Amino acid sequence: MLFKEIHLSGIKSGKITLAFRKWQKSSIKIGSLLHTAFGLVEIRKIETVNENDITDKDALNAGFADNNQLLKSFPHNSTGTIFKISLSYHSADPRIKLREQTQLSELQFTELKKKLERLDNQSKQGHWTKKVLLTIKDNPNLHAIGIAKLTGFEKEWLKLNIRKLKNLGLTISHTVGYELSPLGKTFVLRLKDEG
Repeated sequence: MLFKEIHLSGIKSGKITLAFRKWQKSSIKIGSLLHTAFGLVEIRKIETVNENDITDKDALNAGFADNNQLLKSFPHNSTGTIFKISLSYHSADPRIKLREQTQLSELQFTELKKKLERLDNQSKQGHWTKKVLLTIKDNPNLHAIGIAKLTGFEKEWLKLNIRKLKNLGLTISHTVGYELSPLGKTFVLRLKDEG
């Protein structure tokens, strides 16, 4: 579930407490915490509604001027059910604190290695994590297409899997491209020392 920056700002300040989406079926659950650029957003309640049930007050609470503006925000010719989602800002993204680490204990290093080995072993692409981390290290801010060309992996697959590295605190995503986080740089250095 994606949000525009202006809506994320409103959610963080508490001015926006609702979101409306038109889906074939709900893609989120009550209690879910969504990672966003502004931190974690908690899903508090989900209900289905008809267009006529959405009040101007609902629209205001979702960051729109009125019901009409909200309805126009749905993709043109979209079909499905309208979901009214109550939400709130939960906390800062814990991955930020994690990725800023520059020290790794032996235990933390071993745990991270195990997590990457699991990602490698679960992938149909085989061992990919080290190759991708080293490519990002050597080519900071390179976009997914460039990394795909250098590694031989398909772009969409790569984007999805770099997100897994980000969740471990190893990479940082920019508007264009990626770079290793301080934790990622420390980890890759330790990997190289091992040979």
